[in-house]
Amino acid sequence: MSMAAQAKVLRAIQEGKITRVGGDKEIKVDVRIVAATNKNLLEEIEKGNFRMDLYHRLSVILIHVPTLNERTEDIPLIANNFLVDICNDNSIPVKSFTPDGYQALQDVNWTGNIRELRNVVERLVILCGDKISGEDVYMFSNPAQRGADPFGVVDDYKTLQDFRDWAEKVFIERKLVQNGWNVAKTAQEIDIQRSHLYNKIEKYSLKRR
Repeated sequence: MSMAAQAKVLRAIQEGKITRVGGDKEIKVDVRIVAATNKNLLEEIEKGNFRMDLYHRLSVILIHVPTLNERTEDIPLIANNFLVDICNDNSIPVKSFTPDGYQALQDVNWTGNIRELRNVVERLVILCGDKISGEDVYMFSNPAQRGADPFGVVDDYKTLQDFRDWAEKVFIERKLVQNGWNVAKTAQEIDIQRSHLYNKIEKYSLKRR
């Protein structure tokens, strides 16, 4: 929020008046304000990015909501709730996480918080079988967001060809899913012959779930 916008908010809180964008008539308001941020406002004040007077106006009751990384014990419950909702929304039998699947979710560095977790769970529902394992989580979550070692996924493969096969399998399966398993459309999109794509599907034992 710009400093000019902060000034307008402060005025609205102090005087109980606002002016519509493009208007010049003051309108009285009687509201209760709930504000949220993912930044440390005290640090932003020191940097000159946030007004101290506005901070004191807003900080009547402060509630700290910990990030996923601060409450990993809640991740299995939240992930399972997402899992059930996504399966039901797509009219498919409800899948489940294995114990090591839950542990893998807790090991991920969730810089994107709840939204990132939901996206990963949806990806797992689409690309994995009925039981989602730790290996599945490791494979389909973003390796750059897992703990301190962004190259962990690479360490699973001894040769360059093994890694290429894994990457090709994931890429082809994802494209097939995105295209509703329309082989002709997928072959055209990824620029290979349809017969070649069928060979890849057979090679990697890909099946529509």
